[in-house]
Amino acid sequence: MRIIALMISVVLVLGACTSSKFQFYGGPEVTRILVYKEERKMFLMHEDQVLKHYDIGLGFAPEGHKERRGDGRTPEGVYWIDRRNPNSQFHLSLGISYPNAQDRAYAARNGLNPGGDIFIHGRPWQNRKGGDDWTAGCIAVTNKEIQEIYSMVREDTPILIFR
Repeated sequence: MRIIALMISVVLVLGACTSSKFQFYGGPEVTRILVYKEERKMFLMHEDQVLKHYDIGLGFAPEGHKERRGDGRTPEGVYWIDRRNPNSQFHLSLGISYPNAQDRAYAARNGLNPGGDIFIHGRPWQNRKGGDDWTAGCIAVTNKEIQEIYSMVREDTPILIFR
């Protein structure tokens, strides 16, 4: 009996230590993502139905459309989720297809590097709340929220980012 009780205790302890940052989502498909920069809100949509909404943080210079590498702005326009990073330094992340053709053309006309590597991601630390602007142009949520978003959103999902 003692051995069985010990084995059950070990299984319970090991089970508690193996929590995963990856979740399962079996609900309606996220057909698009809407981001409203001024309101610091992001909505995961299925057609016209809001599935989830989040308070977000933006780039450290959130006013205006991203024009060049290092400007601290979050892009505005129509993009796509184009990659998933399960090993992000920001917990988990979903890549946004910035720069698009218009962004590259603007940068070329003006002799600028448009930058890139814009993501929806979590935080490198646990204790910050959503809503503060600290990224280099990305959209930030809490780590718990990016786990949920990562499970719901697939590559090729359109993301519309508004002022």
